[in-house]
Amino acid sequence: MTTVLIIDDERPIRSSLRDILEYEDYKVLDADNGADGLNILKKEKIDLVLCDIKMNKMDGMEVLSSAKEFTDVPFIMISGHGTIETAVEAARKGAFDFLEKPLDLNRLLITVRNALEKGTLVKETKVLKRKVSKTKEILGASEGISLIKESIEKVAPTDARVLITGANGSGKELVARWLHEKSNRSSAPLVEVNCAAIPSELIESELFGHEKGSFTSAVKQRIGKFEQANGGTLFLDEIGDMSLSAQAKVLRALQENKITRVGGEKEITVDVRVIAATNKDLLKEIDEGNFRMDLYHRLSVILIHVPSLAERKEDIPTLATSFCEEICEEYNIPTKEITRDAMKALQALPWTGNIRELRNMVERLIILSDKKIMDSDVNMFANPSVSTHNSKVAGSSMIDLDRMDTYSDFLSFAEEKFLIHKLNKNNRDVGMTSKKIGLSESELKEKLSKFGL
Repeated sequence: MTTVLIIDDERPIRSSLRDILEYEDYKVLDADNGADGLNILKKEKIDLVLCDIKMNKMDGMEVLSSAKEFTDVPFIMISGHGTIETAVEAARKGAFDFLEKPLDLNRLLITVRNALEKGTLVKETKVLKRKVSKTKEILGASEGISLIKESIEKVAPTDARVLITGANGSGKELVARWLHEKSNRSSAPLVEVNCAAIPSELIESELFGHEKGSFTSAVKQRIGKFEQANGGTLFLDEIGDMSLSAQAKVLRALQENKITRVGGEKEITVDVRVIAATNKDLLKEIDEGNFRMDLYHRLSVILIHVPSLAERKEDIPTLATSFCEEICEEYNIPTKEITRDAMKALQALPWTGNIRELRNMVERLIILSDKKIMDSDVNMFANPSVSTHNSKVAGSSMIDLDRMDTYSDFLSFAEEKFLIHKLNKNNRDVGMTSKKIGLSESELKEKLSKFGL
């Protein structure tokens, strides 16, 4: 339900506004002073604020200025002493609109609806921007994650190069994205290069570009990643897999802020902040002659280590809950509850695949479990490899075959899980599900009844 906060020191005004808004099916909260209003705004989910300007202790303009420091909730300012100057000042400070007392009912309701629509659009725009940028929140409150967040806040606004270390799937790319997001270069591009995915003979062309005819397949000029990231950030993922010849050219580019395309002679000046990441021990790679020490020192002005999930198991409930909400929303189904025992079972697993493995596991549990995700579900649907790593769930696998005595039991189990998955995928629409799986509606209903679904 949409919630409106009224801040006004006159009780009759608050009561009148409450009656009007509640009649229109809005939930209404109120405060008789600015300080209390700000506290409510910080603690409650508020969609719109109606705020008087002339109040004791803290006037409406002060409330508006303070609120805009921590929220984008739209404000409608109201006053019995309205002037053009007051309206202009309110708009300048971020108010959606300004209304004079006595309030006109029709104008009030239209303004409220318009302000709420704007607030919805602002929220949707933020969500879309976040989806487009692929930048999700760094979840968790463990010591390691708290240290990473602090480092990002300090390092991001600078142009210092950062080397991010950590196991595969631990979240190194997310750290790099936040370093860019919070930097002064956030409006410029973040260009990513997976050094492990590009053949060694092509990595130089990928990074620095090439001129037409510089090699057999160079049929036209190509702009490299350094030029594409000019003014922004270049993220070199899996830098430990880069060839020594490419390392030498990257080192030169970092030293001189200049590059030369493959097959070209012209030096091109670039302004790029480089963030690198690796799952390898680069000092060991240096000892073995696989990585240049001078490049390592150029890249590691700031070192950030991302702990594995096994090192931050206290963050698993937060991560699992977030993944569960996100995946259920994607599947358009009600959010499933993960019980406390299920959370403990999740925390008992080894998580060799880190965050990526946890998300996959949560998605599997959502598909295969009933309304609640129980510890028995976790033990039953855990990865097959888990049993060899963790004695607490020894003998568990994707399907616990020991619980099925006959082939018929197995078929019945598989059929039930298949029907649950397809129903959820089709938003519990029996008619649509029956068409997609090739059963008549009556046959499907009979099977659902058989399984108590």
